[in-house]
Order: sequence, then structure tokens, then C-alpha cells
Amino acid sequence: MRTTTGLRGLFCTGALLLAAAGSADPGSAPPKPAMPGRTTSFAVSFPAARSASALDGRIILLLSTDLAREPRSHVSPDEPLDAPYIFGLNVEGMSGGKAVVVDDAAFGWPTRKLSQLPAGDYLVQAVLNRYETFRLADGRTLKLPPDKGEGQQWAQKPGNLYSTPVRVHLDRAHPALTRIELTNVIAPITPKTDSEFVRHVRIRSELLSRFWGRDVYLGAHVLLPKDFDKHPEAHYPLMVNHGHYPEDIGDFRTTPPDPDLKPDYSQRFHLAGYNRIQQQEAYAFYQKWISADFPRFLVIEIEHANPYYDDSYAVNSANLGPYGDAINKELIPEIEKRFRGIGAGWARFTYGGSTGGWEALATQVFYPEMYNGAFAACPDPIDFRAYTLMNIYEDKNAYVVRGEALSVERPAIRNYLGEISATQRDSNYMELAQGDLGRSGGQYDIWTAVFSPAGKGGYPAPLFDKLSGVIDPEVAAYWREHYDLSYIIERDWAKLAPKLQGKIHIYVGSADTYYLTDAVYFAQERLEKLQPPYQGSIAYGDRAEHCWNGDPTQPNAYSRLHYNFQYLPVILKRIADSAPPGADLKSWRY
Repeated sequence: MRTTTGLRGLFCTGALLLAAAGSADPGSAPPKPAMPGRTTSFAVSFPAARSASALDGRIILLLSTDLAREPRSHVSPDEPLDAPYIFGLNVEGMSGGKAVVVDDAAFGWPTRKLSQLPAGDYLVQAVLNRYETFRLADGRTLKLPPDKGEGQQWAQKPGNLYSTPVRVHLDRAHPALTRIELTNVIAPITPKTDSEFVRHVRIRSELLSRFWGRDVYLGAHVLLPKDFDKHPEAHYPLMVNHGHYPEDIGDFRTTPPDPDLKPDYSQRFHLAGYNRIQQQEAYAFYQKWISADFPRFLVIEIEHANPYYDDSYAVNSANLGPYGDAINKELIPEIEKRFRGIGAGWARFTYGGSTGGWEALATQVFYPEMYNGAFAACPDPIDFRAYTLMNIYEDKNAYVVRGEALSVERPAIRNYLGEISATQRDSNYMELAQGDLGRSGGQYDIWTAVFSPAGKGGYPAPLFDKLSGVIDPEVAAYWREHYDLSYIIERDWAKLAPKLQGKIHIYVGSADTYYLTDAVYFAQERLEKLQPPYQGSIAYGDRAEHCWNGDPTQPNAYSRLHYNFQYLPVILKRIADSAPPGADLKSWRY
């Protein structure tokens, strides 16, 4: 939704929800009183030398009371209490040297309007997250932020413009227009280099290129077994480690920890020197990897960032295109061809945590004969009767639980003690400040992009109104039939049973940070009623937060670093029990 305001010398496209800004939206917090006729505003521009053509995108204005850090460096959905104030405004045809005014028309979080900011000193910075025009094969024309190799992170996206932070004193009694110039541009990503153990693959996907109407590439980081080149006769099982956009093979390091590394402190795990722990565990994995008795196999981590998020959820969808088919029918076969994979379903396994946990299970369900087991740790909601803390089929509102007289805000993030750091409204408003129409690059927006049909204007149809939280039952029904994994397994069990028995393994902490536990409870009830039995496993980590992955012997801070070998005992037994007669069980055990 865009509103254009014509001003002499200015071109400004209004923010989402202008029409609703003055209305009473059900369940929303009452706005703080603003000074009538007096507003704080910022005139944002970029030098003409930065771009010869006009630019589309979203100006993201950040105001931080932390005067020691660059504001764009601490915008994290996982740590909302550490985030600055965020205000967003769409721009179309923004020209060099011409300012766009960011004022109360911009949508803000956690303060709705700029004029409501408390008086004080702020470090102010603006970023222009640039959009491009996509012309899809189905006729849709969309303006979206393309990934530029950074994993769909607007604060680090190559080509995005940003300003040098400036210190500004704000006072509602004396509002002023502050000029901000986007003089800086984010540099391109440095390509990864291959090594003895890690290789990098990038292929053009015919399926995705056809859908998006432009060249689309898939990438992967491949971890090779010891002495790969010395054993040309060997063919290997394939382990697909799903997860967020990987910088490279994770938790693998061929050198001892850096003795000069300055220790940090992990707020999440309450551990000093966690960066050193991570390096030590990565080096310990390398030592396992090259040991004489360790089985040899291929590990891959996939790059499939897109205009909506840092990965695609590895399934086919109306808004992202056929990523499931592209990964499983184009990328995986190419990797197995290049690196001598066995290339058979009994020798492929998939695993991951959080987003990767959902992807691992979804891949196993939608491509049941292509894989021989899925290990889904702390998965994103696998049963939409518990889409975090909402039942999308029965609840009316995503943000509040309503009683006769009382309405309670639904929480979104907690720690292992149950202390809440954000509500569902906070998480979604934080996204809305960064991008409307599902373009924030955030968690709820990618769930919508993956699980929903195309909506009005061609953008993803929202499950719920982003401002009011009201749930759309028609969209909820679409989600159930296409992506509610628990429901789909039960619905299709008659034909899936021979292909999935013994392959499903799910792990989650009882105190998951994002309330992902309940969906596993519901899924477990369904799975344990299936006939014939599903023959898999489900386990819960007592008091464990996100992302517990099934090892009760290790603290979560350590076990989360062990994905690439943790499930090996189950995998090796599964191979031994299910490999067909004559299968290659020896060439890869040197």
C-alpha cells in the first residue's frame, strides 16, 4: 500500500497503513499522544554520483540510544530488547540529490511514530534497502529486494546505501528537520575459496529461472571426506544439513583455536568465551573427521536465499517457486555427480535445526523415497494447531487471547526461565517497520511467503492482518492442505507409510525460545496413532531452549555444534538395515 505526497523539491512515497493510522485497530495498543502540528522528521538523500538511475526500495531509519554502536549492527529479531527504534518508508523513483522526508507517515517500532520518541540523544542512521522489478512467468510484476550473496540481510546487502551515523538530540517541544545523506555503499561479497576439505558449488536452476523470469542460482558448500582424491573408486552417502543461509561449512575448523581470540560472552547460554568454545568444538570435529575409524560421507549445506528470506524452506511454493524440485532434482544430483555420491535414497539423509529442522522433515515428507531419514531438531511449526502460540484454525487473532473482559498479548520470545522479551505484535511490527507486503526478510514474512497463495497485487496473501492480527481462515485452510506437515502425514499415511516408516526423528526443548514445543506435542499425538506405526522417535530436552537437538548428555550450547556427526549411530544402523542387496557398503569405509 503506497501513498504519494507531492512536495516542491521532494519525492516521497508514503508508508504502509497510512489509511489506518488514525483508526482504532482491534487489539492494538493505544498510541501515545503526539504534539499536534509539530513533528520530528528527517530528510534522507543520496549523492547523484551513487546512482545514475532512480532507485526503488525502503528507507529504514534507525535511532539508537546506544551511542557506541552503529545502529544497523544490532537489529536482530532474536534480541528485540537490544534493537534500536526502527522506522520504514517505501520509495519509488528516488533520484540522487533529491531528499525524501521521513516523518510520522513512516511506520515505526517499538514507537509507532517519530513524534512519539522520548526526548534525548540518539545515534541516527538510515539505510536504503534497494528493490528491483521482478517479472514472473505467471504475469506478476513485483518490486522485491534481491539477494546479493549476503543471505537476504538488508544491513549487509551489497549495493544498499547507508549513512554514517550522526548524533542527534530530539526534543518534542522543539521538533526539527534533520538531513541524512546516504554517502556509503555496501561492498560486494568476497567469493569463497576451495580447500582440501571444503568445495563450493553454484549452478543455474532452470526451474527457478523460468519461474522468476531471470537467472536464479543455487549454491552449496560441500564437506569432503578425508583422502577423497586418493580413493577414486569410493562412492559416498550424502548428508544434507539444512538451515539458514550458510557462510560456509559450519562447525568445521582444520586448525586449533586462535590463541589470540578475545573471549566474548554468550547471553543466550550464559557462557564466557563462547567464541573460543565454538572454535574448539569445530577443531574437535575436524579431528573426528580425519580419524581412522570415522565413516566417510559427504556433507552439504545449501545456499538458497531469495527475495523474501535467507532460504526458501526447500519446498515448492506459489510465491518462491519450485525450490523443492530445484534442490532435489537439479542441485543434489549435480553434487552427487561431481563428488561421487552413491546417488540412491537409502544413502541420503537430511537433518537440521529450527528452519533447518522444518526443512529436513518437509524434504523427507515431500520426497519420501529420496531420503532414508530425517532428523528434525527444534523445527519451525510442524503442526499449525500450534503455530508458535496460536491455533490458526480456531483462533481469531494472532496477537491477543481474548476473554470476556480481558485481552492478553501472546508472547513470541522467552528465555529458559520463561521471561518474555517480545510479543507476537512486537515481532510482527518490527518486521513491518523493515518492509511491507512481506518484504522485511523476517521470520513471519517468510512463513507467509512460503505457506500462502499469492494475494492481492501478486504479493503473498497474509495469514493475518499485520496491523490488527486478525486471522484469515481461507489462508489458514490453504496452509493446512499444503504445508501443515503433521496433518499431511496423517492425511496421506496410507500411501506414505511404506516410504516413511522408521525415518522420522524429532527433537525439541521443553522451553523452546520461540514456543516451538507445542507443535511437536500435537504432531506426536498424531504420529503415535498412525497404523501401521510410524516407527520413528521424538524426544524433549528438559528446560532446554532453542535449539535442542536430541543429545541429553551435553548442554545445548555444545550439542548444537555437533549436527554433522551427532546422528551417525542411527544413520549407520539405518543404512545397514535398509540398504538393498548388492549395495555399496564398503568403498566409503576406508
